[in-house]
Amino acid sequence: MTQDSSRPSANSDQPSLSSLLSSPSSITVKAKPAPGPFNMGTRNQPLVGNSLSMPQNIIEAVDSVHEHLLPSDISPAQLYLTESGHLFHAGKICIVLVGLPARGKTHHAVSLTRYLRWLGVRAHAFHLGDYRRRYHKDKSTPDDYFKPKPSPETQKLRTKIVDMCLNDLNEFLLGPSSGQVAIYDAVNPTAEIRRGLKRRFENLGINVLFVECISTNDELVARNVRDVKLTSPDFQGYDYNDAVRSYLRRIELRIPDYETMAETELSFIKVINVCERFVLNRAPLGYLQNKIIFFLMNTHSKTGSVYFARAGFSEKNAELHYRNDEPLSPSGHEYAAKLRNCLTTHLKRHHEVDVASLHVSEDTKGSEPDTSISARLANAKKTYKTPGQDQWTTPTPTYSPVWEKKTSKPAKPQPISVWSSKRVRTLQTASCIAEGNGVQATQRTLLVQMNPGAMDGLEDAEIAERFPEEYAEHTLNPYHHRYPRAESYHDLAVRMEPLIMEIERTRGDLVIIAHESILRVLYGYLMACKVGDIPFLQFPKDEIIEVTPNAYYNVAKRIKIDGVEP
Repeated sequence: MTQDSSRPSANSDQPSLSSLLSSPSSITVKAKPAPGPFNMGTRNQPLVGNSLSMPQNIIEAVDSVHEHLLPSDISPAQLYLTESGHLFHAGKICIVLVGLPARGKTHHAVSLTRYLRWLGVRAHAFHLGDYRRRYHKDKSTPDDYFKPKPSPETQKLRTKIVDMCLNDLNEFLLGPSSGQVAIYDAVNPTAEIRRGLKRRFENLGINVLFVECISTNDELVARNVRDVKLTSPDFQGYDYNDAVRSYLRRIELRIPDYETMAETELSFIKVINVCERFVLNRAPLGYLQNKIIFFLMNTHSKTGSVYFARAGFSEKNAELHYRNDEPLSPSGHEYAAKLRNCLTTHLKRHHEVDVASLHVSEDTKGSEPDTSISARLANAKKTYKTPGQDQWTTPTPTYSPVWEKKTSKPAKPQPISVWSSKRVRTLQTASCIAEGNGVQATQRTLLVQMNPGAMDGLEDAEIAERFPEEYAEHTLNPYHHRYPRAESYHDLAVRMEPLIMEIERTRGDLVIIAHESILRVLYGYLMACKVGDIPFLQFPKDEIIEVTPNAYYNVAKRIKIDGVEP
C-alpha cells in the first residue's frame, strides 16, 4: 500500500494564526472552561475548572453534538415521551446527503442533528469520512481511494468502509438505542448508489429522504475549501496550502463520477447555494419531515460568532425582581461602556487576523505551475460532464479571487447584529454596543427572562424557608420544575424555538444581551447541552461568552472584560 499522493505533509513552516495574536494587547480570557456539558455542576455551586496557563489565555470547549445519546436522555425542548422513543408519528427516517466535497453536507448534517436533538428527536449523524479515518488510523490511504475507478483492492476497501458506516447506522435505528433519524453524510455520487440505498433502507422499514447540496456560487465553495484546514479532521496539523490543494484534488477526482439527482421516483430536496433556492421532489408531508425542510430553509453557512453577555446594573436589584424595569445606574452605564470596548476590540482583532491570514497564505494553484485551479476543474467539468446535469446543477470550478495572492483584497469586517429583550437596562446595554459599532439594537420579546411567578423577589434561602416542598421538588429537577405561576427552563426552551431559527438564519456576528436564564437556554442549544447542565451554567458579568460555529462542531470561549467584577 503506497502513500496517498493527495495527502499533504504534516511539516509546516507557516506561522500559525495564534502567533499573529501573541501581542501585549491580546485578549485575555479567565482561565476556566466555558459553561457546557464538559463541566457539570450542582445546585448553588459555580461551574469552575482548574486554573491553567494557556497560550493567549484562551480556553476552548467543543460542543456535544457528536456524543451518542443514552435511552434515558431527555432533550431540552422535548414535548412528550413515548414508549418507543419516537416522536411526531414519523417512524424511522434516514436522511441521505448527496453532493461534491465542500458543498456544505457536513454543515447541514451537524446543524440538523443539533436541532432535532433539541426537539427531542433521537438523531445522529454518520460521517463516512470518520469511518475512513478510523480505518486508516495507523495506515496510509491508497493513492486511488478518491478516484472514480479505483483498483479492485481499493474498491473492496471502500465497500468495507461504507458497510461499517451503514451497519452502525442500522444499529442506531433498529437496535436498543431507539434512534429515530439517522443522517448519512457521504458524496453518494451516482443514481445507482442512491437507488441501492433506497432499497436497502426500505427493506428495513426505514423512510428515506435525500438532500442534495449544490453550489454554483464560486465564493461559497472557495470559502469552504479555504477554511477546511480549520475544521476538517483530515487536515489538522497540515500546511494550509497543502491542505487546500489536497481538498481541491478530491473535488476534481469526484467530478467525473458525479450525477446530480434526477431520479423522480425518490424523495429529495435540492439545496442550492446553502439557502438560495430549493427544489423538492416527492416531498413528504409528515410533521417531522416538514420541520426538517423548514430548518434547512432557514439555516445558513455561518460566517460569524454568537456573543452572550449580561446587562448592566440598575439602581435596584432588577434581576431579582421580575416586575421591576429600572434603567441602568451610573455603574451600569460604565459597565456597558467597558463591555462595548472589550467586544469592539475583540471583533477588530478578529478582522485583523482574517486579513493577516490572507497574506500568510501562499498561492494555491496546484503542483503544476502552468495550470490554475480554475483551469483544472473547468477542464474536468468539460471532459466528464454527465447526462442530466444542467446549468445550475453542474459542479462548477472553484476559482475565486480569494485564491490569488496578488489580487486578494482585505476581508470586510463581519456584519454585526445586536439583540436584547425589551427590558430597559438590557436595551440600554445593547444600544451602547450597537451605537459603538454603527448599528441599531433589535428588541426581541422572546428574550424576556424566565418568569419566577410566586417566587418573584425571593432568594433561594427564602424560598427554602417559606416553600420547603416546592423547593425540594425544584432541587430534584431544576430544569423541568415550575414554581406556581412561573416558567421552567423547559418552558423557555420551547419558547425559544422561533428565536433559534432567527439565530440560524442570521449572517455575521450576533451579540445577545439578556438575563442569565435566557443565555443558559440559548447556549444550551448551540453547545448541545444536557438538561441537567443548563440550570447551572454560569455567565459572570465580567465575561463575554463567544460561540463560534463551524462545519464539525461549535467552539465556546470566555473573553474577560477588564475592570469589571464578576
